[in-house]
Amino acid sequence: MNIHELEPGFAISEALTPDDLEDVAARGYQSVICNRRPGEAEDHPDDARLSEKAASLGLEWRCIPVTPGDYSDADIAAFGRALDELPTPILAFCRSGKRAVHLWAHAKSQGESCDIPALLKAARDAGHDLEERRHALEAAQRHS
Repeated sequence: MNIHELEPGFAISEALTPDDLEDVAARGYQSVICNRRPGEAEDHPDDARLSEKAASLGLEWRCIPVTPGDYSDADIAAFGRALDELPTPILAFCRSGKRAVHLWAHAKSQGESCDIPALLKAARDAGHDLEERRHALEAAQRHS
């Protein structure tokens, strides 16, 4: 399990298993956001198993399933609410971490004081290039 902190209190990871959640809790995370869609891959456990395991470990659980590269305004708003509502630190995951970092960047870009270059750098440092999303992030910031 590779965890990459994008900002204080928020990190991303690739796919998690129920057993991985024990390590997540041991590392001090308080909340987990799942961005995987049900049945998207054979290696993706049933969401119920993951959420039950999270609950047994005292982790808050939020599922915001999205298709890679297809993020609606509702998906971005749901992710933003999760960032605002869930206890920190928060760990978000999908298959590779890409959807989690995309949703984080889009949700964060909604604020007027958001530093888009800093978002891009944090994503790049975590192994995800968001340059193709720069225009959309900047446009969202202008309209917030």
